[in-house]
Amino acid sequence: MTILEAKGLSRRFGGLQALVDVTFSVAKGEIVGVIGPNGAGKTTLFSTLVGLVRPNTGSVTLDGKNLSGLKPHKVASLGMTKTFQNVALFAESTVLENVLTAGLLHHGVEAARSEALKCLDRVGLKAVAQEQAGDLSFPERARVELARALCTGPKVLLLDEVMAALNPAEMSEIMRLIRSLRDDGVTLLVVEHHMRAIMNICDRIIVLNFGRLLADGTPAQIVGDPKVIEAYLGHPKEAVRR
Repeated sequence: MTILEAKGLSRRFGGLQALVDVTFSVAKGEIVGVIGPNGAGKTTLFSTLVGLVRPNTGSVTLDGKNLSGLKPHKVASLGMTKTFQNVALFAESTVLENVLTAGLLHHGVEAARSEALKCLDRVGLKAVAQEQAGDLSFPERARVELARALCTGPKVLLLDEVMAALNPAEMSEIMRLIRSLRDDGVTLLVVEHHMRAIMNICDRIIVLNFGRLLADGTPAQIVGDPKVIEAYLGHPKEAVRR
C-alpha cells in the first residue's frame, strides 16, 4: 500500500534548478534511503515534501491526501515531518521542554509532557530530560531533534543526516532505532552519507543527481548500477565501507 507519492516535483531557486520532475512512491512500512552528491537536491526534496518549500510544479500525496499548498504544521498534523540537518534547539529550555513543544500538535500540555518523556526514552535521553538543551553534545542534540520529530506522531518520518558526527557504536544504535520505528509502523525516508548504514537499513534507495532522479532500486541494484557508481559511489566495494 502506497503511503507517500511524489509526482513530477520541480523547484527552481533563481538560476538553480534544484529538483527536476522527480517522481517516486513509498509503500507503508518501507525504509527508503535518499542518496546523491552534495547539491543533488536531497534536502530540497525533503523540504518540499513537508511543505517548507513549495514546488514550481508537481504534487505530493500522503496517505491519499493531496498536500499541495499546505503549511508545514498542517502536513505534520496529517502525519509527516522531518528532522533538520542543522539542529536548532531552544538552548535555554530543558530537553523535555524542547520535545514537549512538538507534542502540543496533538495533545494538551500534560499529555504532551508524557508523550515527550516516552520519545526521549525511545532515543535514550530520558536521563537528561531536565538538563538545558544548550549543554548537550552535538550527537545528543541530534537525538533531541529526533525525539521532537517522533513526538508529532508521524506516519512518515524524514531523517536528514541523523548519523552525522556519530561514532560507529552510536551509528549502530541509531540504525537499531530506525528499524524499531519501522516495526512500530512508521515509514521512513533517510538522507545519509554513511553508505554502510544506508545499505544495511534500507529496503530501497533512490538516487538524486543534479536534481534529477538517477536511480531507484534495492541496495544491491543501486550499488551495482553503473550510472550511480559514476555519479556518486565510485567502486562498489568501497561504497559499503563509507
